[in-house]
Amino acid sequence: METVIMHPKNKEQLSALKAIAKALKVDFETEKSPYNPEFVARIKENYEQAKRGEVITIKDPKNIWPSIL
Repeated sequence: METVIMHPKNKEQLSALKAIAKALKVDFETEKSPYNPEFVARIKENYEQAKRGEVITIKDPKNIWPSIL
């Protein structure tokens, strides 16, 4: 058999997926993320900023302050 991993976007989707699994008598497991949701959101936003090119490049790691100012 195969394992299916789904990523619901909200509680409504999660509830619906659990209800379907229960109705079909499919065993399932759940686990909570060990990460703080606010932290995850900040990391995702930073990743999107990097994709848009909104980054600061440090040319000389020994002297970072002039590149920031």
